[in-house]
Amino acid sequence: MNLTLSREELLRPLQSVIGVVERRQTLPILANVRLALRENTLYLTTTDLEVEMQASLMLEAEHPDATVTVAARKLLDICRSLPAEANLQLTLEGGRMLVRGGRSRFMLATLPADEFPLLDSSGSKTQVRLAQSQLRYLLEQTQIAMAQQDVRYYLNGLLLELRRDHLRAVGTDGHRLATSEVPAVLSGETERQIIVPRKGIVELFRLLRDTDAEATLELADNYLRVDLGSDRFTSKLIDGRFPDYERVIPARTTASLQVARASLREALGRAAILSNEKYRGIRLSLTPERVSISANNSEHESAEEELEATYDGEAMEIGFNVGYLTDPLNVLAGSEVELRFTDANGSCLLLDPADPASRHVVMPMRL
Repeated sequence: MNLTLSREELLRPLQSVIGVVERRQTLPILANVRLALRENTLYLTTTDLEVEMQASLMLEAEHPDATVTVAARKLLDICRSLPAEANLQLTLEGGRMLVRGGRSRFMLATLPADEFPLLDSSGSKTQVRLAQSQLRYLLEQTQIAMAQQDVRYYLNGLLLELRRDHLRAVGTDGHRLATSEVPAVLSGETERQIIVPRKGIVELFRLLRDTDAEATLELADNYLRVDLGSDRFTSKLIDGRFPDYERVIPARTTASLQVARASLREALGRAAILSNEKYRGIRLSLTPERVSISANNSEHESAEEELEATYDGEAMEIGFNVGYLTDPLNVLAGSEVELRFTDANGSCLLLDPADPASRHVVMPMRL
């Protein structure tokens, strides 16, 4: 391998794939990036055995095929430290990689490319194509509700449900639930449900751009692959049964609160300052004449906010974890938001009246 390219050309794909490289590794090869030259294209691949990231770079000059692995973060740090206008020359010399940039010279250790573990992508597949902006919207709306390190391992990820005319995502941690869907057409007749691990969702969201550029999803029994043109994402799946989420979404509600989204978010933020630091509870007091938010803590401090809002229903008081309310308010895009209630002990359905494709369910808490 002997190639010359600009710093910027190498920096972009390196930054795309670096997210899955952990700083502490059980296997030395997992700290490396796989550099593969094939048919005048440089492919950069990283993995943590659960998620695999690949970025590609077209080269102008002809190069013979070659493959090697080198420390990913060291190579990235070298690129970042060099001047923006620098040209890099990468050369293999006796089992090491020489990196030249201007008057700088770095010699990096390598490991054999055949030791690099690539994820298995065999099995039956179903493909669906949609705009990157649609997929990004889907993940943005639902990833906030994923569990973290829950003993119910199937909650530590996001459910992707592919049906005949739409793609739906669902996340839940047992205290809240978020679901959203976008139109999509699948290739073939197979409808699928898969659970993608939390880390995979976070890395995929980082790759997606708010553009109309196409994303191709390949769903199989043991992996999800997303092709974004020059970038490719692959993740193993969680082998488990996702709960029946549709039973959690209130089918009938008896009360409705409509309020400006920004006003509610800001009022919740102010009240939360004096909430209990551990439970972060706030109370909504709802009457047709008055809507207020209150919080207090063990030091007998309290806060109260009154809102301009429209409330249609019987008077009630209901408590929530303030974070479970503000997270949906941060991702919904409309100027207005609607909160639907059944009673003081039932879950709350939160949505944007102008965009009913996304729904957020929050369980109440006792205060």
